[in-house]
Amino acid sequence: MHQHLIDNISHLIRMSEEEKEWISSKFIAKQFNKGDYFLREGQICREVGFIESGLVRYVITKENGEELTTSFNKELEYTCNYESFLDHSPTKASIQCIEPSVILTISYDDLQALYTHVKEGEKFGRLACEYQYVLAIRQLGSLYKQDPEQRYLQFLETYPDLVQRLPQYYISSFVGVKPPSLSRIRKRLAK
Repeated sequence: MHQHLIDNISHLIRMSEEEKEWISSKFIAKQFNKGDYFLREGQICREVGFIESGLVRYVITKENGEELTTSFNKELEYTCNYESFLDHSPTKASIQCIEPSVILTISYDDLQALYTHVKEGEKFGRLACEYQYVLAIRQLGSLYKQDPEQRYLQFLETYPDLVQRLPQYYISSFVGVKPPSLSRIRKRLAK
């Protein structure tokens, strides 16, 4: 049984032992090396992943080839391009592993079956969607309301354990500045 996954879901809904076994049987473990892609831009996202171990970043590539890091997910979090997953459209972003990662995946069809097979499955789906919605609204608000220094402080608050695990150029891309500007922000905040 995928214990971390079951523990995570158990924080949201009640499940019988049979339901826990059934859920575990629907998630398939996949291993990724550093630099591998869970999902590439232009593909249709056909599965949701639960990160058992590792770290991923969401990447949008501009027409000039510049990569923008829009988000991160780490162990014990879910990863997916939800827009593509839900409407089966080609994704506009990639999901790349920053560290070697083990990701437990469930297909779209199996997730739909989970909603009906597990007594509180639809509740789990609703709560997961609500959580993703809140994250998206916060991120959008941050882009419009916060300057780079405030976004960096928000990054530190949201991802305190990732500062040592991420290359600075991913953090600066996430904050929306070039690496030298991030260095100046960090120096200013250190005073």
